[in-house]
Amino acid sequence: MIKGLSFTLFAFLVMCACLLPRGGLRAEQITVRYTEGLSHGFLAVRTLEDKLLADGEITQVAKGDRVTSRLLFRFKDGSIYDDTAIFTQRGSFRLLSDHLVQKGPSFKNPMETSLDASSGQVTVRYTNDKGQENLIKQRLDLPADVANGLLITLIKHIQPSAPETTVSYVATTPKPRLVKLVIVPQGGEPLSHGTIKLKAMHYSVKVKVGGIAGLIAPLIGKQPPDTQIWVLGGHAPAFVKLEGQLYDGGPIWRVELATPAKFP
Repeated sequence: MIKGLSFTLFAFLVMCACLLPRGGLRAEQITVRYTEGLSHGFLAVRTLEDKLLADGEITQVAKGDRVTSRLLFRFKDGSIYDDTAIFTQRGSFRLLSDHLVQKGPSFKNPMETSLDASSGQVTVRYTNDKGQENLIKQRLDLPADVANGLLITLIKHIQPSAPETTVSYVATTPKPRLVKLVIVPQGGEPLSHGTIKLKAMHYSVKVKVGGIAGLIAPLIGKQPPDTQIWVLGGHAPAFVKLEGQLYDGGPIWRVELATPAKFP
């Protein structure tokens, strides 16, 4: 017995994994439809019961052919989620680097991840359940479509008519592993801002883990839940809302647009 799986079932999964096409799902770089650049928005993190957990900001600054995007959340309990990605947008999006810090009581295991997309070097510093600090350095063969730190940006550029779009992603659990994100449109949904009637495109993002691990994960409860993202449609697509995990094994939280407080 292998952690609840019979040997016969395990052997069957191995056979299925061997029959899978090499390379698995075909990932692709996202074509630039609108030039990204100078922007500054405000966000909030809430539970699905609408309890406010964190205030946040999302910014973009362009310098030459490089764009720096930063997503920062400051939690009420002092926790920090800080993700800075640098990318180019020459015809299609290409990640250069990503640096993610998640620390504080809101996160089960504090972690800092650095990713150099050109060299494939991934560095993970994390604290385990015993409070011990650990360091992992690993070099991966990263494809051109790796999307760490860029999901909210990329999803605005997906053609709504595409049945699905697949990109690559480096998951750290805490060991780095290359997985696929399959982005599937769920249709348009109405929303309003006062008397203004709008429509948002709803996307579901599913994590696909390759090989035997991917076949076993759903059976042992290790398959991550899908992330739901809503994007305003039209000639100027914009992020509206996200419901999903901010870290592996974490609760489902809602990230949505927020309005700054009034001046005193």
